[in-house]
Amino acid sequence: MLQITHRIQIDESELREHFIRSPGPGGQNVNKVETAVQLRFDVAGSPSLPEDVRQRLLRLGGRRVDSAGVLMIEAHRFRTRERNRQDARERLAALLVQAAHRPKPRIATRPTKASKERRLEAKRRTSTNTRLRTNRPGED
Repeated sequence: MLQITHRIQIDESELREHFIRSPGPGGQNVNKVETAVQLRFDVAGSPSLPEDVRQRLLRLGGRRVDSAGVLMIEAHRFRTRERNRQDARERLAALLVQAAHRPKPRIATRPTKASKERRLEAKRRTSTNTRLRTNRPGED
């Protein structure tokens, strides 16, 4: 059981792991040992996620989520299979924690009178500087 928050727990059966050869340098060992892991989590079909968290996770996943709603995390930073498994699970947990955070709704506000006056004064100053910069014939 992967504990994310007090209300979100992901069962191990919902996670699928596939081990592949790790890309990049590593000597002769890299060609024969499958240490990189592809962790797949079906976001769209998971019974463990509330609907609002599911929608945010699909949006946060970006290109890592395929058209069927499956999130794939590939981990190959470390040399051992076990450490890469742990890294992939930590990254999934971090994404889920981020998705579980409900964003604060924006409250529309109006600009203050002072801020409007500051903006207009800055525009006047810029206009004056621009006018002084141009050379008009006959005004010298």
